[in-house]
Amino acid sequence: MLDKPTTAADGLEPAAPRVLVVDDDPPTRQLVVRYLTGNGIQSRGARDAREMREALAETEFDLIVLDIMLPGVSGLDLCREIRQRSTIPIIMLTAKGDETDRIVGLEIGADDYLSKPFSPRELLARTKAVLRRRDGTRPQAGIFTSRLGFSGWTLDLTRRELLSPSGAVVDLTSGEHDLLVAFVEHPQRVLSRDRLLDLARNRVAAGFDRSVDVQVSRLRRKIEGEGGQPMIKTVRGVGYMFVSAVHKL
Repeated sequence: MLDKPTTAADGLEPAAPRVLVVDDDPPTRQLVVRYLTGNGIQSRGARDAREMREALAETEFDLIVLDIMLPGVSGLDLCREIRQRSTIPIIMLTAKGDETDRIVGLEIGADDYLSKPFSPRELLARTKAVLRRRDGTRPQAGIFTSRLGFSGWTLDLTRRELLSPSGAVVDLTSGEHDLLVAFVEHPQRVLSRDRLLDLARNRVAAGFDRSVDVQVSRLRRKIEGEGGQPMIKTVRGVGYMFVSAVHKL
């Protein structure tokens, strides 16, 4: 049975973010739901793919905490499924120490990861950090929308929206968006991996700089494509450089 979501009637503010916790281990799932709820985040639990889909059909969530090791459909497959239709932030949970799980999770669109066993306090901190990155540049009434252009593309910083040269909206995860902002705000400058992490405020890759390469690879596929104009240059042994000219719109 699906764990009941918390609501404003449970003492939370109506505007509290909503988090879906997908984990087949009842003690872990219930612990996370209780801990997030106790810290002002509306939380709901699901034990497998079916319950996750039911929850997503019923409620609009702001973030998903998704275990990799699930019965039936794995968390990695569910992450791919979600990314086909949504950019909702995803934090992956893994019981394995193998870096392959982390790399694959990032490659298919996860925003952060946490290895089991983990501290609920750390999960809360990472959840808040991912939500802040998502909300940090949302438009507010009366504030001018900041827009930047490069190679025919348009990046709207307040709407967190990327438009292709044809005018189509291109979906970006929060990590991809933050990385692109770091590049366009520092065009034609070589940026090390550590500097990119600092600029993007991306906790996904703390102590694991290969994840920067994964994020760059994903971003390249979206803005360059096959045969497209190269915009991100690899500077061997140093980092990356955004080679396109950037201008305000």
